[in-house]
Amino acid sequence: SQPSEIFDFRLRREVIITQIHNGCNFHLTSSKKRSILSYANICLFRGTLMTTMEKLTILTDAAKYDVACTSSGIDRRGKTGQLGSAVKMGICHSFASDGRCISLLKVLMTNACIYDCQYCVNRRSNDTARAAFTPRELADLTIGFYRRNYIEGLFLSSAVIKSPDYTCELLIETLRILRTEYGFRGYIHVKAIPGADENLLTRLGMLTDRMSVNIELPSERSLKLLAPDKTKHSILKPMGLIANRIQEAHHDLVRYRNTPKFAPAGQSTQMIIGATPDSDWDILRLTEGLYKKYGLRRVFYSAYMPVSENTLLPPKGTKPPLLREHRLYQADWLLRYYGFAADELLDERHPSFHPLVDPKCGWAVNHMEQFPVEINTAPYEMLLRVPGIGVRCAQRIRAVRRCHSLDFDGLKKIGVVLKRAQYFITCSGKIREGLRFTPESILRALISEEKQKFVVSDIPEQLSFFSTPPVPNSSDTTNFPELAQKEA
Repeated sequence: SQPSEIFDFRLRREVIITQIHNGCNFHLTSSKKRSILSYANICLFRGTLMTTMEKLTILTDAAKYDVACTSSGIDRRGKTGQLGSAVKMGICHSFASDGRCISLLKVLMTNACIYDCQYCVNRRSNDTARAAFTPRELADLTIGFYRRNYIEGLFLSSAVIKSPDYTCELLIETLRILRTEYGFRGYIHVKAIPGADENLLTRLGMLTDRMSVNIELPSERSLKLLAPDKTKHSILKPMGLIANRIQEAHHDLVRYRNTPKFAPAGQSTQMIIGATPDSDWDILRLTEGLYKKYGLRRVFYSAYMPVSENTLLPPKGTKPPLLREHRLYQADWLLRYYGFAADELLDERHPSFHPLVDPKCGWAVNHMEQFPVEINTAPYEMLLRVPGIGVRCAQRIRAVRRCHSLDFDGLKKIGVVLKRAQYFITCSGKIREGLRFTPESILRALISEEKQKFVVSDIPEQLSFFSTPPVPNSSDTTNFPELAQKEA
């Protein structure tokens, strides 16, 4: 592709040459460098580069692999003479209580990258159209979209252009224009650049609401194979810096009311699922460690979509592991709100989640010795571990049983999903009337209807009144050793 497809004519001349050099797969001779330099000069003075909308098309498409479907986590009221506000809930293509669709402009600063990560669509060796915004262009575009009521915030990331420090400076200048010149008070989420100077990251955190550093791959071994330009230290170091700055800002805010806030909505990260042989257990243990050590608000999981042919990656045409991604999100919820530990949900013998039941049900079936639970006397922590009882239902049970005992009808009224919970609870020492079950029937009952087809045999046969109902294959109980033993 021509250099005119890559860079904006407002970028500095030497940056253009550096980026073109990094984007080439061959060694540049002196004559080639001179020809590129001449063409760059023509582009700079004649302004023959792509329009803002052409850049927007390229850079929003390149940003679709970044996961940011979360609430903002911060409240900020609007002020007279300034633009925008932020609310804790309802960011990223969500619906507010009044029915409005609230969304972010999710875009890259540039997709021209000096790195060659094999899993990334924006890698240096990939033959794709390139573009770059200037800070002024992107700030004007964001404000224009906001005034048209298209968006209520900005999600800004970037490939690494020239160097991590230079890329971080571009992000800082963009946010400076938005915050100071336009007085924009809406929600802004920025991806921090690993390897950038600490002072630059601190300045960036003062201008944004949430920061994130993508850890990308779950293990250092996978990182060395697929992203040799990156290291575990370069990723974890800015995460530690952000965590420390957030903690310092909280302490200072207690003493000084007008202390500048640093990333008040916290930090998050993202992991790619299915690009490497790392197991669910490996991913979940890493997630647990990140929550404990760095105080992350969220860990996002992104099912890998094959974008290149590489022997180290799944081939093109492979379906993304969306069900596995879903199971990891469910397990992540158990870690954050239900008091589970990663080693309780999975272990070395069972490193992957059961594909047909959610992690909480899987844990309950594997630990039938802890059930049934007496609903009127069980501690709150144990109520949270019963399938079909969520955080709100557990709180309601704890509040209601202070006044009177609960029965199954009462549980149904307060929102307990008895279809799941009935196998694991008693009310006043009694199981639900008419309930008969075996370990096999519990597993079948916990499997959702759309997954039932995976349990029965795929071989068609004539139905008979005298035939026994189909039972799960032995492979369906590989993650449930207690169930397998009872069946044996």
